[in-house]
Amino acid sequence: MTAKNNAATTNSGASSIWGGRFEGGPSAIMQRINASIDFDKRLYAQDIRGSKAHCRMLMATGVIAKEDGEAILDGLEKVLQEIESGSFEFSAALEDIHMNVESRLAQIIGEPAGRLHTARSRNDQVATDFRLWVRDAIDGMEAALKGLQEVLIRRAEQHAATVMPGFTHLQAAQPVTFGHHMLAYVEMIGRDRSRLADARRRLNESPLGSAALAGTSFPIDRHMTAKELGFDRPCANSLDGVSDRDFALEFLAASSICAVHLSRLAEELVIWTSAQFRFVTLSDGFTTGSSIMPQKRNPDAAELVRAKAGRVIGDLNSLLIVMKGLPLTYSKDMQDDKEPVFEAAETMELCIAAMTGMIADMTVNEDVLKAAAGAGFTTATDIADWLVRVLGMPFRQAHHVTGRIVKLAEDRGCGLEDLSLADMQGVEPRITEDVFTVLGVEKSAASRTSFGGTAPDNVRAQAKAARERFL
Repeated sequence: MTAKNNAATTNSGASSIWGGRFEGGPSAIMQRINASIDFDKRLYAQDIRGSKAHCRMLMATGVIAKEDGEAILDGLEKVLQEIESGSFEFSAALEDIHMNVESRLAQIIGEPAGRLHTARSRNDQVATDFRLWVRDAIDGMEAALKGLQEVLIRRAEQHAATVMPGFTHLQAAQPVTFGHHMLAYVEMIGRDRSRLADARRRLNESPLGSAALAGTSFPIDRHMTAKELGFDRPCANSLDGVSDRDFALEFLAASSICAVHLSRLAEELVIWTSAQFRFVTLSDGFTTGSSIMPQKRNPDAAELVRAKAGRVIGDLNSLLIVMKGLPLTYSKDMQDDKEPVFEAAETMELCIAAMTGMIADMTVNEDVLKAAAGAGFTTATDIADWLVRVLGMPFRQAHHVTGRIVKLAEDRGCGLEDLSLADMQGVEPRITEDVFTVLGVEKSAASRTSFGGTAPDNVRAQAKAARERFL
């Protein structure tokens, strides 16, 4: 055991990060568990942007000399160029993106680099970087969801009058239109975008200047840095500014709900593309074959979108568990806040792109949809409504009468519209020929003219309104 411990100890001496307090270096295991550069290096752009804003503020308030500030700004720009060109060498020994940038800055400009960290801490620095990153991720996801809505609306316009079965319990219920079905997801995605916008608004406060936890004694201007970084205002409390990650949790919560919506649509595509349904067909671009069954066309893209919802929900759960027991303010546990967010953002980007591609790609089999729309006595409710509207029958009685008519058609193996007037009058003598005006799937769908209903004219109006609301 002693030999292993000795072998795991580095001989590099005290860390250059925290200076003279430590005489010995960290063990190799400590370095591995402590370093975050492997994943937080993706914060480089936000980190350098925040450092530039902080530097300009230190110059403006006289905390650092102008010549030092200008050297820092020039050096930071060189570091940015190195990272973007791929020539920058990241070091795990320097732990994170902040110290990697600062160390390289010192190599480029020398002693002035040490003045950049005046009046700030890695605590407020990472909180600022992370908010900037999540804000950028929200903006990217919002734009992608808008693109998905545009494809869904276009499909709704194309199929405003294409009848299909609407389902409850995955049993045929009433005829609806395919366009109406597409617009349901437009509404869901619209709420997803709204949740993201709300999260963005709440996160848009700057922690920079909160320092380690208590603020700073230097005469800084937090409003200046907040404005330069596009924040609405500085965080009002320094303890809160460095310690909370509710903005990340909100992003993950909104992403999880959106992932569930995408998963439900993906599930429908899986069902619809099956040989038993054949409602839609996906091209080679979004399907795969089988290694043993040559006839197979598997909707793998849809299945993977369905599966990845679990990963996003898991990311939310992971960060909730990290944060739930932490006292104020910063604890090293919070280093594990980024990976779930990075993974969720990357997963959502891929899932939204895949879903947008599938909706644009799919062929809608209108004849199959129409035939399915009439199966399962889906116009039964239309008969019940007719009995209420024309004969003044209480709905519960009309429901019972219609049930008997459905049983008659079922026993005869025919559709409701195939029954004769005499057949129906055998159940309810007051039924007239007029009842046949409501039978048929197109007639049924066209009759649903209430606001938000499936009538083709409604769908066309709803699609137009959706374009105005969302695009």
